[in-house]
Amino acid sequence: MAPEIDSFILYLATERGLSSNYQLSVRRTLETLADWSQKNNHAAWRDLGVQELSNFLAHQKSRDLEASSLRICVVHLKIFFRFLVSRRYLEADPADPLLAPKTASHLPETLHTQHIVTLLNSIDITAHLGRRDLAILELFYASGLRLTEICKCRLETLDLDDGFIRVTGKGNKTRIVPVGDRALEAIDDYLVNERPDLINPKKPLPSEIFLSIRGGALSPDRVRQIVKQRAAQAGIEQNVYPHLLRHSFATHLLEGGADLRVIQELLGHADIATTQIYTHVDQKRLNKIHKDFHPRA
Repeated sequence: MAPEIDSFILYLATERGLSSNYQLSVRRTLETLADWSQKNNHAAWRDLGVQELSNFLAHQKSRDLEASSLRICVVHLKIFFRFLVSRRYLEADPADPLLAPKTASHLPETLHTQHIVTLLNSIDITAHLGRRDLAILELFYASGLRLTEICKCRLETLDLDDGFIRVTGKGNKTRIVPVGDRALEAIDDYLVNERPDLINPKKPLPSEIFLSIRGGALSPDRVRQIVKQRAAQAGIEQNVYPHLLRHSFATHLLEGGADLRVIQELLGHADIATTQIYTHVDQKRLNKIHKDFHPRA
């Protein structure tokens, strides 16, 4: 079963241009299926029908996988078996009838505006790495970038004069995102007064904007640590993580009257339905205001 998996992953990388993280996620699903199949005496993909795939999903559910993870698993199976049929490995698609489980809708967490102010104002830029960390947090909140997008930001993608940054997001899709004045000031201060000291003269000049103390690009795990540490130092008890700043960016834009289509473009969502979850957050706020202030609420 391995050759078909390898062929499909190569297809995702070269023809679909999907990210390495997505490729890894798909590979995990398919290798888990292959392992389960062999343990259940199914030696090849043609041995799997709708019932076998349903049994596999039931097995995954018995391992306490959440509905959201099972939905992703179903998507992986559908696109893989569709590929096998298109390349004539199989005559019929056994995954086509599969139905993805419904997931409960969870409203995204956000930080209150005052907590954002507290977080950003708490960073001492005269302390070691203060300018870098402030620039990272300001950019997160000013532009709503994903964690991986922050880590991959390069000097040539940033336009300090016009206040824009070019970002390559999911599916290798590029978008232009405006950067607020406060974030631009913080980034400029960091580039002039701190980044040069982080460059390792023994290594090639890095093009990434945000550098580690060793002069290389910051890893996602390290940026996640920075966000959590800075929030704890600011005395914020809420669990603060990079995506929370992205949610806060979108929610605060909507509360300020921004058009949902504009927010979709800024976030890099392919589907407006993904962005619409923020309308529920705003409705919740409006309901609270109505109940608090309307005499007959």
